[in-house]
Amino acid sequence: MPELPEVQTTVNGLNRFVKGLAIKDVWTDYYSEFHIDKPNIKDREYFRKFKVAIIGTKILGAKRRAKNVLIQLSNGKTILVHMKMTGYLFYGDCKQKEKFVHVVWKLSNGKCLVLSDLRKFAKVTLVDTDILDTSSDLKDLGPEPLEKNFSWQKFQERLLKKPNGKIKQVLMDQTVIAGIGNIYSDEMLWYASIHPLAKVGKIPEAKIKKMYTAMRKILQHSIKIGGDSESDYRNILGQRGNFQNETRAYGHEGEKCSKPKCSGIIKRIKLGGRSAHFCPIHQILSRRISHGARISADWRIPRARPDAAIGTRKPPLDMRLNEFGV
Repeated sequence: MPELPEVQTTVNGLNRFVKGLAIKDVWTDYYSEFHIDKPNIKDREYFRKFKVAIIGTKILGAKRRAKNVLIQLSNGKTILVHMKMTGYLFYGDCKQKEKFVHVVWKLSNGKCLVLSDLRKFAKVTLVDTDILDTSSDLKDLGPEPLEKNFSWQKFQERLLKKPNGKIKQVLMDQTVIAGIGNIYSDEMLWYASIHPLAKVGKIPEAKIKKMYTAMRKILQHSIKIGGDSESDYRNILGQRGNFQNETRAYGHEGEKCSKPKCSGIIKRIKLGGRSAHFCPIHQILSRRISHGARISADWRIPRARPDAAIGTRKPPLDMRLNEFGV
């Protein structure tokens, strides 16, 4: 599922390529009896009203809230797109054949914005812009982890709302902190040497600080290199991101841990219907992690490769984790 970096990458692309364009038409083949009378375009009557409301409007810009793409229109409405498990937005020639297309917006420059969605889980709806933050889709979301005023103290405060929760699950709880999912929670915990099953209330303050700093740097770095395209995600030009070549835990089951001098083998466990990847040697589950535990300054983040090299793992960057402040 696209997480914060992938959704932000999409929003950046929308602001670059479709901002200022008008919507000339819209089409969908989404339909589900399960969604009858529900406020999204998978209900045929809702789509009819959706189409009338947006045709002729101008795209003022796009922004992100958690894992939602918010496309603001000139009529005081906002198109909300949640890409769910396999969705991504693509912009280009209307005649270009993109796979699994289920929504097409025809734009005033003759090009199209389409939603590709292999598993048909994505959600598209229309919300009044002035009540967006209090809408049913957004009102219960936690704070944004990359906001300037989101300090490590606020991070700790949010986590401690569930002191008995397992840290992996709490990090992915969108009502606690918005935008983090399976990939980035694994990476944060790997860098901070925290076991995914550790109870939040038993993680010492020093570890919380390390996890907070790693979170901010990892998310920012992933946005910079286009997000993670291990699965279906592509940016709006159909290009893959590079973060899948820089992961240390997620997707590395059975591989040797890449922490220098660590003999661990990355394990994968099921947790609440999701997977957690971790090193059992340096991410130790204990009653209380030692306050004196430190992250080695030799840990590094691997260097991004050009798109042509995707599919192979990259050599480490000459970037040490102490540059993360941990």
